[in-house]
Amino acid sequence: MRICDRHGCADPGDCPAPKSPNSPDRWYFCQKHAAEYNSGWDYFAGLDKEAAAQREAEERSDNAGYQESAHYGWASSGDGTRSRDELRALEALGLETDADFDAIRKAWRTRAKEVHPDVKPGDEEAAKAFRTYQLAYEVLRAAEERREWKG
Repeated sequence: MRICDRHGCADPGDCPAPKSPNSPDRWYFCQKHAAEYNSGWDYFAGLDKEAAAQREAEERSDNAGYQESAHYGWASSGDGTRSRDELRALEALGLETDADFDAIRKAWRTRAKEVHPDVKPGDEEAAKAFRTYQLAYEVLRAAEERREWKG
């Protein structure tokens, strides 16, 4: 085990920190001393304006996808607890994104009864709608079971 490089510290040094801006050499600090060291760290120290702008552009090209995801519609409404498939299923059942499972079950039963093949025999549109409601309910039921299992 490596010891923290800070003089007088005997904690494990498991947090690497660069010795200088453009150097591959690293200090190895404990978490407390790494935070202290990095608090004043300037990633662009020693670079002129053009080099700093180029480095920033390179960094953004590699990791800006998450930041830009909301712009391109990857992020959806809700609080982040539901997947995209769950949100589509809720939309198919005509529910809000924060609907609880009792409301989901009630909406599914109501809609499925209206278009059930026994109620509307030979109606292809009704059969398609019934399959849509059935699939939406299965997606939401499986998600609810996963939540119960984790929680």
